[in-house]
Amino acid sequence: MTSPFGFTLAATDGPARAGTFTTPHGIVDTPQFMPVGTLASVKALDPDDLTRLGATMILANAYHLHLRPTDDTVRAMGGLHRFMHWHGPILTDSGGFQVFSLEGLRTIGEDGVEFRSHLDGSLHQFTPESVMRIERNLGADVIMQFDHVVPGQTPEFPARDAMERSVRWLERCRIAFAELERDDPDSPSPDQALFPIVQGGIHAHLRRESSTAIREMADWAGYGIGGLSVGEAKPDMYAMIEVVDQELPRDRPRYLMGVGFPEDLVEGVARGVDIFDCVAPTRMGRTGAFFTNDGRRNIRNAVFRLDPAPLDAECTCVACTRFSRAYLRHLFVTEELLGLRLLSLHNVHFLVALMRDARAALLGGSFTSWSRGWLARYHSRLPTP
Repeated sequence: MTSPFGFTLAATDGPARAGTFTTPHGIVDTPQFMPVGTLASVKALDPDDLTRLGATMILANAYHLHLRPTDDTVRAMGGLHRFMHWHGPILTDSGGFQVFSLEGLRTIGEDGVEFRSHLDGSLHQFTPESVMRIERNLGADVIMQFDHVVPGQTPEFPARDAMERSVRWLERCRIAFAELERDDPDSPSPDQALFPIVQGGIHAHLRRESSTAIREMADWAGYGIGGLSVGEAKPDMYAMIEVVDQELPRDRPRYLMGVGFPEDLVEGVARGVDIFDCVAPTRMGRTGAFFTNDGRRNIRNAVFRLDPAPLDAECTCVACTRFSRAYLRHLFVTEELLGLRLLSLHNVHFLVALMRDARAALLGGSFTSWSRGWLARYHSRLPTP
């Protein structure tokens, strides 16, 4: 039977690639930034906003949605696509990062992780099998394995332990996923793809071992790269992406999990990454921070009090084409909710458009020069407070 998932390459420039990822709910042109809708909502933005700014795939989180409104509720409401009225592709993170972030509230064992909810202290357990059921109920197109995440500077021995456990859990996820595909044909999205996650911290040999074990286990529709942007230095993150680029099949998409600052997206594309996600654009937007091609700024700064310019002169988002920095600063100073919404929209638009520009440069054969020029400009000015 023909798979509804596929990936084709349209252009390359060294490791960098422009491709097309086909899913049951639509086509994703890569490289692509996925806005994060943790709780089935990209904070402050309507699905129509996301469509207008050019987003094609979004992320939701199994941990948070399991706790509320519960994955059973989402399933009863027709799955994530119908529940949140987003008709494009969706990816769900397994919640591994969130569970392992609950220091003092969780206990790790070979079977899984027992943890207490950060909401009400209620006791829960995540296993590879239960997470596959949760993600089946949510009904995303792409679902991620349950993995063991460690901080970026973790020494070799605990990083190896977490990597090897992630591989063992992947095999259990694979078996449970296959059983659900067979026994649960009435899922909100019966056609799903399970992505494995490469772990190994900042240890190149562990990343290679993880990649090899994952490749040999099954023929996956795509691959996640996890455990980066969790406290390690950026040169270490870039080095690990380069290691993984050499180990993963080139005819499948690579998803770098939780990475979303502009410079990291461009550096990631240059090292063979196709898909990104991060909460940064909306989280920063709610605090007044905004991206520009000349670096990061904060709209609360007094220098913008009488500034008639848009946030970024080259941006075509609603915030930039309609409003001045002076007006947006006024919204933040007076704590008007519109300010949070407009800066969130701008930041998401900026990252989606940045990946669209990277794709155009790849298709035009100019990515190397474009990326070098863009990074030089972005780093050329010190950001204002």
